[in-house]
This record gives sequence, C-alpha cells and structure tokens, in this order.
Amino acid sequence: MSSSNSSLDNAPEEIKLAVDLIYLLESNDIDLHIALKAINIVKSDLEQKINLEE
Repeated sequence: MSSSNSSLDNAPEEIKLAVDLIYLLESNDIDLHIALKAINIVKSDLEQKINLEE
C-alpha cells in the first residue's frame, strides 16, 4: 500500500468523501461549472436539513 493510500485511510471522513466526490466528477468528465452549481444545490439542501434537526 502506498503512503498516499494509508494517509487517506487515516484521513477524516469529510476528506475521504471529498476525494470520492472529486474522483466521481473527474471520472465522469463533468463540466466544472455544472459541478459547482450542483454542489451549491446540495450544500443548500443539506443546510436546510440540518436546520430542521436543530
């Protein structure tokens, strides 16, 4: 196992998820502008759900 893989294994969950999402976007050749717009929509949705839980 390479040191970068073991570093990722020990990384916080949010870093692992971010790496997975970046890989998903890049491997599917998603336009960066569209990806950013979609991420903003997801961010707003998650913030609304968090606010409902509080």
